[in-house]
Amino acid sequence: MYRIGEFSKMSKVSIKTLRYYDEIDLLKPEWIDNETNYRFYTTNQLVQIHQIQSYRQIGLSIDEIRLILMGKNEELILSKRQKEIEEAIVLMQEQLTRIEFMKEEKGEEAYMSYHAVVKEIPEYIVYSAKLELRDYKDYFTVLPPLGAKVMEMNPEIKCVTPEYCFISNMDMEYREKDIHIEFCEAVDRFGVAPEGVEFKKIESTTVVSVMHRGRYQDFGLAYAYAFDWIEKNGYIVTDNPRESYIDGIWNKEDEKDWLTEIQIPVIKRQ
Repeated sequence: MYRIGEFSKMSKVSIKTLRYYDEIDLLKPEWIDNETNYRFYTTNQLVQIHQIQSYRQIGLSIDEIRLILMGKNEELILSKRQKEIEEAIVLMQEQLTRIEFMKEEKGEEAYMSYHAVVKEIPEYIVYSAKLELRDYKDYFTVLPPLGAKVMEMNPEIKCVTPEYCFISNMDMEYREKDIHIEFCEAVDRFGVAPEGVEFKKIESTTVVSVMHRGRYQDFGLAYAYAFDWIEKNGYIVTDNPRESYIDGIWNKEDEKDWLTEIQIPVIKRQ
């Protein structure tokens, strides 16, 4: 057996930490001398402390480690932590991209690169679906199968030319998770609707159109420009903005080449 000081050196773990693990019943000494109160550890416990430190180094909580040491839920706990780390990496990569954007382009210069156009969107027949998505990445996994299902049930239907589809956000506030949208795609006729889909006619409407090239996370600047232009030019917003995706992940590898048209329905102020 090894006294706590010797065990600390061998395990590369401080005495303070070993005492803390003892207090919380995570790793108790093999034996405590009642007269001197010295703590003693065994060689086998070197393996245990190595496991504990390995779990701590990947960010597991004490409660999670305790469950694993009890032989419970190791695969579930590690998978959960893996997902957390992957999501953190994505977030940090987005932050790095934002830093690069801020270094390469001044915000005012990017803002002034936008142009607003007032245009008339004609009346269309569309198939429409109101959806709840986990996040914006679901656009690429949920919407294509939806369109394929509609076309499978209606082989005679064709999309209008030029194609026109758009997404409207139905939430009362900006949300990054559990978002509610309406997806519409213009087609040449009414058809048989799958569950959760409806065919309907949308009326012609006047919109202020702003083209945004780049990542979807940077839509905020395009919206800021559009709403500023609307206010300064005497228009009133009449409905939810539409995001019409022209180029994206399906045909452009580089996010900088993605092209989206922001359309905001308006009327002229009297």
